[in-house]
Amino acid sequence: MTELSAATDRTRLANSAYSSERDLAARQSLYQWQKPRQDLPGIVAEQLTGVRGGGRVVDVGCGNGTYVQRLREDRPDLVVLGLDISPGILATVPGPVAVADVTRLPLATGSVDAALAMHMLYHVPDIALAVRELSRVVSRDGVVIASTNGDRDKAELDDLWQRAASDVLGSGQEPTRFSLGARFTLQNAPTLLGEEFGTVETLELPSTVTVHDPAPIVAYLASYRAWADQYDVPFDATVQRARTIVTEQIARQGAFEVGCRAGILVCRR
Repeated sequence: MTELSAATDRTRLANSAYSSERDLAARQSLYQWQKPRQDLPGIVAEQLTGVRGGGRVVDVGCGNGTYVQRLREDRPDLVVLGLDISPGILATVPGPVAVADVTRLPLATGSVDAALAMHMLYHVPDIALAVRELSRVVSRDGVVIASTNGDRDKAELDDLWQRAASDVLGSGQEPTRFSLGARFTLQNAPTLLGEEFGTVETLELPSTVTVHDPAPIVAYLASYRAWADQYDVPFDATVQRARTIVTEQIARQGAFEVGCRAGILVCRR
């Protein structure tokens, strides 16, 4: 299976990678140690201040409902719907929610005031089709908000994986870490979104995660187990070798730092 099909295969996504919130929550938990603290759900809520009470918002690919729940808390005057391809992960999200694919949204044209696509468009085989669907369901004066990561996001984790994999293989080889997000980054997303929207504003949100315990790093790496067959190296052995490397670095330097390059794209016609 190619890297593209592995990253976008619906069966793998719904039945393994996001069959529950376990692995997604492990990745989200890393940001407890982020500085400056980038409150993405809060930033999204601020971007929706122009949506009046009673307005309708759909979170497409809502995962474990981080944005859905925050909007319901901060903007109880809005009607918020969560959609995802995985019934399993939706089980953790209070309704209304529904199983749906971003390329075939079960929504009428122009029926919502805002649509969210947060860190999910890189999972879609046909990104252009997904963008057209998001554009279709949003009203003419509505907004689409997407999020993703920039080039070299968490590069320290890529370097860590390469070093650990090389040690496990014992041959001087350095297999690259499987990448989910390269198809839709802060660098190429404006062009992809610009096919449907006249204005695409990029809000870059750089930060640094500093940990003093290896556990969050190990949990983050292990959360990609659904794609273990894409690494060309024994997955569990590499994760454990990475644990040793991080533990040793923390003992020497007191911390392990990861540079994060996330951002939000705000799209209007």
